[in-house]
Amino acid sequence: MSLDRFIDGFDEEPGYLDYARTGPLSRAVLEEGNVLADFLRRVRHGSLDVLAEQDLRLRTAVSTLTGFDVDRIAFQPNTTSGLLHAMFGLTGNVLLSPDEFPSLPLAAVRAQEALHTVQPTWLETDHGRVTPGQIRRQLADNTVAVAVSLVDSRTGYVADLEGIRQVIGDRLLIVDAIQGFGIVDAPWEHVDVIASGGQKWCRAGWSTGFLALSERAVDLLVPVFSGYTGTEETEVWGEVPPPAPDARAYRTSVPDPIAESRLAVALEEIAEVGVAEIASAVARNVSDVIDLADDFAVPLASSRDERERAGIVVLEPEPERLSALTAALHNHGITSTTRGGTVRLSVHAGTTRETLDMLRAAFVSFSTTGY
Repeated sequence: MSLDRFIDGFDEEPGYLDYARTGPLSRAVLEEGNVLADFLRRVRHGSLDVLAEQDLRLRTAVSTLTGFDVDRIAFQPNTTSGLLHAMFGLTGNVLLSPDEFPSLPLAAVRAQEALHTVQPTWLETDHGRVTPGQIRRQLADNTVAVAVSLVDSRTGYVADLEGIRQVIGDRLLIVDAIQGFGIVDAPWEHVDVIASGGQKWCRAGWSTGFLALSERAVDLLVPVFSGYTGTEETEVWGEVPPPAPDARAYRTSVPDPIAESRLAVALEEIAEVGVAEIASAVARNVSDVIDLADDFAVPLASSRDERERAGIVVLEPEPERLSALTAALHNHGITSTTRGGTVRLSVHAGTTRETLDMLRAAFVSFSTTGY
């Protein structure tokens, strides 16, 4: 598939710059979900077999993009579920920033409170950035794992996974990948646990996600929440078999096959185009947004270094001008996120020239608004 054909599947209205909150469904995802929903509506003879095939299809699509074996991948309804599995399954100290998106620190603390087997150690960051240097200085002998976001949701900073691996040795590296999966060409071979959802940059909608585990993670983590589909047995009546020896152990029930199909087709399209190609298109659009911000002297809080950024651009106007910027964006039809004194714009490969023109008009309005 060409990049142009991939971009043709973006059907959202102009002005949408909020993929870091949620990605509008792609055309292929919508069509795939409708087809499978119709199968379930009509339940024609043999159609249930098609639904049952979606689990392997989804795991195969994740495997293609990550390099992880299909047996070490399990469908999850969201990123948080995968992170909870990882944190509740740990024994020992996990090093992470308290400023990560709440899914990570909350999972660590809830596991500590419930089981007392994992102990979060709070990382002091470099202005919110989790860097290999900061981790090196704060690693302890009893640190068994390091947890980090692939892309920080507030700053847009892309973690140096390879550098972190070099620093932490054979400790587990747990990654919340939701803010970059599908648009960041990440070195997944350095990661032990990938938890991600498909509702943002993959444009697959809510209730889609996965957990991918390295061989080391399968050996070290304990599947605390493991349901009746998490065993090697097809039927478990009258017995309680042990969890499966692979990622199946982290299933709590039968996966939603329609959700699996939506994420599968989204990832299949991404794989066909190539993550690197999509990342390049995103980078070009991010550069255009940064250039527009510079043209109107709108202060930038996120990195200008292409190696440290993905699809997020963070604007940080003077505090007394924040409301004016937010109003200008709203009045010109720009969908964005205002949080903590900053405005987050998030672009994708399919962000259009019309959207960028709308952003320019918003900046013109903002720049001419009096104090």
